[in-house]
Amino acid sequence: MSNSEINGLESERLILSEIEMEDLEKLHRLHSIPEVDEYNTLGIPKSIKDTEQFLQQQLEAKSKTPRSSYMWKVVLRETGAFIGVAGFSLSNNKFKLGEIYYKLDPVYWGKGYATELAKRLVLLGFNDFKLHKVEAGVATENKKSVKVLEKIGMTREGLRRKILPIRGEWKDNYHYAIVEDDPRDY
Repeated sequence: MSNSEINGLESERLILSEIEMEDLEKLHRLHSIPEVDEYNTLGIPKSIKDTEQFLQQQLEAKSKTPRSSYMWKVVLRETGAFIGVAGFSLSNNKFKLGEIYYKLDPVYWGKGYATELAKRLVLLGFNDFKLHKVEAGVATENKKSVKVLEKIGMTREGLRRKILPIRGEWKDNYHYAIVEDDPRDY
């Protein structure tokens, strides 16, 4: 898959482009929102330097071969407004697995963007990365994200107990997945 294809991902209302250092302040603001942090293992950054360090790791992943990690900024097609980020981790082995994630600004919750975004990532996994299975982990208490994953046809495959370090506590995680030949309406 070429860089232009990875960088020009689109859906009906969203455009995804690979995150760059110029997105640092937007990413920092997103990671500093308490509602975004609620089920996030990163924690609220103490300073923009923490976010810069995190972003630098994402940028370094671009030069790895084979590449196993992608992160995109998500903007609204209509206005160009930054609404969040999404990512993909690839196993790069015979298991042909990938794991998706997304984080959206709460201002844009409840409008179907997460569902649209998750569907686009699943399609990327099957059509472009040629994966057999796309997975996602979600804190068991994160009912909004659970609903999104179920809406896009993912199956809850299991529970991983006390695996997520969130604000000093170990939280449980549901493991969701969709296989390339599972029924889906997109």
